[in-house]
Amino acid sequence: MNETVSSETLHASNLLRRERLRARLRALGGYAAFVLLALALWAASHGSTTLGLSPTAAQAAVLVLFTIGAWAFGLFPEPVTTLTFFLLATLLHVAKPEVIFAGFHSAAWWLVFGGAVTGLAVRTTGLGSRLASTVFALKRPTYPRYVASVMVAAVGLAFVMPSTTGRILLLIPIVLALADRIGLTEGRRGRTGLVMMVAAASYMPPTTILPANIPNSVLMGAADSFYGVKLHYAPYLLLHFPVLGALKAVILVWVVCRLFPDDGPLTNTSTTTAPPLTADARHLSILLALALAGFATDAWHSISPAWISVAAAIICLLPAIHIVTPKTFTDQMQITPLIYVAGFLGVGAVVADSGLGEKVARLCLDAVGMVPGTPVTNAAWLIAIGAAIGLVATLPGLPAVLTPLAGQLSTASGLPLYTVLMLQVPVFSTVLLPYQSPPMMIAMHLGGVGMRDGTRLTVVMTVISLVLLFPLDYVWWRVLGMLP
Repeated sequence: MNETVSSETLHASNLLRRERLRARLRALGGYAAFVLLALALWAASHGSTTLGLSPTAAQAAVLVLFTIGAWAFGLFPEPVTTLTFFLLATLLHVAKPEVIFAGFHSAAWWLVFGGAVTGLAVRTTGLGSRLASTVFALKRPTYPRYVASVMVAAVGLAFVMPSTTGRILLLIPIVLALADRIGLTEGRRGRTGLVMMVAAASYMPPTTILPANIPNSVLMGAADSFYGVKLHYAPYLLLHFPVLGALKAVILVWVVCRLFPDDGPLTNTSTTTAPPLTADARHLSILLALALAGFATDAWHSISPAWISVAAAIICLLPAIHIVTPKTFTDQMQITPLIYVAGFLGVGAVVADSGLGEKVARLCLDAVGMVPGTPVTNAAWLIAIGAAIGLVATLPGLPAVLTPLAGQLSTASGLPLYTVLMLQVPVFSTVLLPYQSPPMMIAMHLGGVGMRDGTRLTVVMTVISLVLLFPLDYVWWRVLGMLP
């Protein structure tokens, strides 16, 4: 007996020692990363202009790459990386302060803020649990069926609600309530799977629905502004949705169930009677219905979903309404997602202001040397160029960078201008790393999912897209006469 206790104590001591060693190595790695950053910034400020970058632009490039790399690989806690970017970008004058801190006065930041408040209200009033029991009621409940139902809800909502972040802010509290209701507590793989399904299904398939995502809208506006090319709902949907929308959504269900399996028991909710709605929950349901109507009709009234979201948050906080009390707001409001959102929006603004995205595009165009008459190869090169830009500028900024160059790309590749414009869609519908899609990162933060799990899903879906979906998409485009 004593030998057994001694063996267990020794094993626990070894585990603790290894964990301390890992913590020290992580700390040393962080210090080393900061030293390398300092050296790279010094070299950029004293280097040549071989790549056509001024010292300030070169420092901006180094800082952007460091920030993106630290986010992608989780080198530091995200607030540390984000605040480091703000500090160094300001001290080094890589851009004007209004550019660096553009995220804090952008509509996207306020959309997230308002959504965080209403999400808190959904969770604390019990409305999320009631909605989960109603929306995701299944006759034969299993984990894969719940995953599939979340996918259907996320993609279906994209047809009536044009804001990806708005859809995520609406669905995440409901899905978390669903997870609690069926016993998928924090730490279980099934809970991670449901959150990642909201994140991925709210962004990836809806890129094929014209007004549903920011990149779609930017592409539509830029194509009209630069070339007078007007994109229409039905042709766009026909070209992209069958493969990159519907088929990808089905594959997402399979991938989530394989990467985040949960064979544990689920709580049987079919015989459970949901508690009656409180007065606060009833008031909140009316408020959310009005907000959803405002989101869905923003093309008619021209009020940004961000300000609708903020208005809903203010109503939740009003003393007379009392849906969210000051104490609840102070204790449970999470600031980390807000800092991160401001950070990646600031990085995108610096990339656009410094011309880094356009520089990368021109370097890629010069490097590949496309020859007219080889449509398959040229289409592949255009997708590769877009992917390279997406790693730097993030996917929402991709159409803003690539569309002005579409005329040159069309001439170099020999492909019609409309085809070149449409080839952006396969690129911004494919997320290699989660940081490229701000709405996905917001969903992961709100759902408590780490970068490692998010990266696993996005990398697997990228591989499947390259091996299966892109070839099928090429065949579909050939059928429609979009590619020779």
